[in-house]
Amino acid sequence: MFSTIHHLPHSQKKRTIANVYSKSYIASSPQVSANGAALFSTRFLPLLEHYATTSQPVDVHDLNNAMAMDFMSAFQFGLRSATNFTQDVAKRNEIMHLYHCRREFEFFNAELPWVKSLTRRLGFPVVPAFVDEANDLLENWNAEMCDKADAYAATRDSLAAPFAGDEPIVYSQFKSGILKLREKDGDAGKEFSSGQLILPTTRHEDGAAREDTTQAEVYSDMLDQLGAGHETSAIALTYLYWELSQRPQLMTDLRIELLTLSPPVLWPPPSGSDQKDFRLPDPKALDALPLLNAIVLETLRLHTPIPGIEPRISPHTPGGNALGSYANIPGGVRVSAMPYTLHRNASVFPQPESFNPSRWLPSHTDEEHLKEMHRWFWAFGSGGRMCIGSHLATHEIKCLVAAIYSNYTTEIVDDEGIEEIDAYTTRPRANRLVLRFQRT
Repeated sequence: MFSTIHHLPHSQKKRTIANVYSKSYIASSPQVSANGAALFSTRFLPLLEHYATTSQPVDVHDLNNAMAMDFMSAFQFGLRSATNFTQDVAKRNEIMHLYHCRREFEFFNAELPWVKSLTRRLGFPVVPAFVDEANDLLENWNAEMCDKADAYAATRDSLAAPFAGDEPIVYSQFKSGILKLREKDGDAGKEFSSGQLILPTTRHEDGAAREDTTQAEVYSDMLDQLGAGHETSAIALTYLYWELSQRPQLMTDLRIELLTLSPPVLWPPPSGSDQKDFRLPDPKALDALPLLNAIVLETLRLHTPIPGIEPRISPHTPGGNALGSYANIPGGVRVSAMPYTLHRNASVFPQPESFNPSRWLPSHTDEEHLKEMHRWFWAFGSGGRMCIGSHLATHEIKCLVAAIYSNYTTEIVDDEGIEEIDAYTTRPRANRLVLRFQRT
């Protein structure tokens, strides 16, 4: 779905899962609530408490990738079929190495795939073999989670008391949606292109062998969502912690606001309480906190995880198209906008290079200017191609920030190499940020 060029197949696929990524669904989902409570009470908060009580420095960028992967995969596949990178460091390191070792070669896949194909045929490939090997291993790892989700769905009805968090929400919804589409139209949701996946074949009742495209497409889309869903949240969290760690008073102000939640996210649980009773704040209550919201927005504005070109194809319109000050753009032309540039428009965001969450507070900025800032805010894109996971990502980020800064302060130990790399998906140049957690 992410790389589908044409509008119709993209919208057909997107409609199959748009409802489970909606803000209202995430706020009311028993699966999201159960997963959040389990992940925070059994993995995230105990580990953070350990770091705080031992004063052990921690690479929070690595930790953010682990927690975001656990959160995202649990939503896609259900908790029992998902990752446990927070606790299983060896597996985390293995998969994260495979994921990142391919990054410097993305240009050829995205912009010059013909060069990749040509140089491979000529015997001096610009994309080395280890990239293909890493892709194969990642695809198999992702397929295993898909298969576990299928196995759970097949046995769910026989369980005496199924755990809500084990429901493979996104995977089941997308797979069933694609199957329903194909029952009506065998080409629904398929890209109009000559590029073909290498797919398995199945033998049908009439004896004819046909490509089994649906399962391969499901695997592919789940891997896309897993990659995009964990990495962008991890990047945003890393820069949010970095900015807050430089501002003790802002951390104090945020904690005061977070403690107004009912109940607040306090850890460890009170003596005598049952850890199973732990619950995260209501998503609506989190969204109602103005300073928390302002800090998240300002982080995403200044440190957009995907700050580079967002390409679109101009439609074939009589008389051409207009885009900003450009006119008479013919159809079929690639055009782009960049969140990095939009977010640094000084007439909309005064002192655009400064981290200033107050600019998003109604008490500091008038209503009309707030509307204008939101109109220029493009961390998730907009329109039909807007990031489908924006509400889930925002909820995840706010939950983690609330859990951390209700209980701890953060102190920079080593931020060398914190500047963002110049890439489609950014990250710290050093791929790390070392902080120390301290009890408030």
